[in-house]
Amino acid sequence: MKTSDLCHRVLLKSVLSSGIVSLLTLNALAEPSKNWPQMRGPHGNGLYDAGNPPLKWSEGNNIKWKMKIPGQGHATPIIWEDRIFVLSAVKTGKVSEPVESAPAGVEEPNRSIQGNDRQRSGGQQRGRRSRGGGRGRGGFGFGMSAPKEEHRFITYCLDRESGKILWEKSGEKRIPHQGIHRTNSFSSGSPVTDGERVYSWFGSAGVNCYDFNGNIVWNKPMENVSVIFGEGASPVLHEDKLLIVRDHNGQSVIYALDKKTGKELWKQERNEGSGWATPYIIERNGISEAVVSGAKAVRSYNINTGELLWQFSGLGSNPIPMPVSDENHLFVMSGHRNATGLGIELGGSGDISSSILWKTTRGTPYVPSPLLYDNLLFFCQRNDAILTCLDPISGNPHFSQKRIEGLSGVYASPVGVKNRIYLPSQNGTTVVLEKSTQLKVLALNKLDNPIDASPAIYGDELFLRTHEYLYCIAEK
Repeated sequence: MKTSDLCHRVLLKSVLSSGIVSLLTLNALAEPSKNWPQMRGPHGNGLYDAGNPPLKWSEGNNIKWKMKIPGQGHATPIIWEDRIFVLSAVKTGKVSEPVESAPAGVEEPNRSIQGNDRQRSGGQQRGRRSRGGGRGRGGFGFGMSAPKEEHRFITYCLDRESGKILWEKSGEKRIPHQGIHRTNSFSSGSPVTDGERVYSWFGSAGVNCYDFNGNIVWNKPMENVSVIFGEGASPVLHEDKLLIVRDHNGQSVIYALDKKTGKELWKQERNEGSGWATPYIIERNGISEAVVSGAKAVRSYNINTGELLWQFSGLGSNPIPMPVSDENHLFVMSGHRNATGLGIELGGSGDISSSILWKTTRGTPYVPSPLLYDNLLFFCQRNDAILTCLDPISGNPHFSQKRIEGLSGVYASPVGVKNRIYLPSQNGTTVVLEKSTQLKVLALNKLDNPIDASPAIYGDELFLRTHEYLYCIAEK
């Protein structure tokens, strides 16, 4: 055995024996992966181990290829070696009466929230950004109208080198059973892959599992549920299980499916209403945990059994951002009506509210997830280009609520690579920031189309999905 191999094994054994190790730590000890297999990247936290994507680009510079993606979707693309997978909902042209006049349980927001609304047309916005409420131009409030047109729910596979569409597979073809907020789409959840199969979840339109040649392996129909603003959570893979959270106006649940067959392995009820939470995976004391944010509680579940391990309360309404963590701490945020950010020490069981280390009520995100990059915690205010950076342990700010000029509306989550942070916005501009305790803008890069999907990275290539196109950005 080589000396380097022996040292690596001794180090790994020492770290594991401490009983305080996260999935991020395990991944850091392993060989860095080039792949971007799920929303928020290889670790589920927006960080990429090794890569050097371009600092600057435009429509005429450093664009390796640009491919039009039919339909509408805000799902982040995922990447495995030479394959890219992206989801979209495509209208068929068939029109009939709405399935429902309105989703059950939807209440009209109060006037003060409506008054803060602004309409969006072609990526341009007027007035103040809506924080999730508001009446649209028709339909039944929240910017939604009853769907009348049939959609195909499609998984696209593209060649990473050329952008050519290799295959497309359609899941269920249907008229969506409820409306969505005007900033949502019928395909906002991202797919996930294990390198052999790709898993596409379209909410109530079901789950489809394909092999890399586009052959259907299994599909699982799902019951229609009512989710204010429409559905939008993403599935997560861990070992042999596909984890799905369905928080809605009925009985919310989290459950695990066998990734090879689609068979339900376990299910746990959740005391939550409408939500868009994607599970975040950590591993402690030899137990794999799925941490899920919620308005009533942040909860952790044993991935093997579904057992509730611990929980704590304190987030505001509609918590969408994914948690992030280091080896011993978890950081969760919401930014709807009651902006809240919490840092908590891991290690307890049951109700661990007493383990909350700090709380902030300023500048927290509504849709984008935070980014924990080394010892710096970055996050946007609501859906705006206003950035805060905290010390993650103390909660003290390095800088607070600094506006990034040139950006307008942020729904995408930031990613970190090469000591840089990439953050796209709805006016098509992506800012590149230095990872720093000060706000340092390195570049502003403009494309011709709005961006709602979070970036993806493979090696030295950056992938951005706009409302119409998927771009591969690379140095020429």
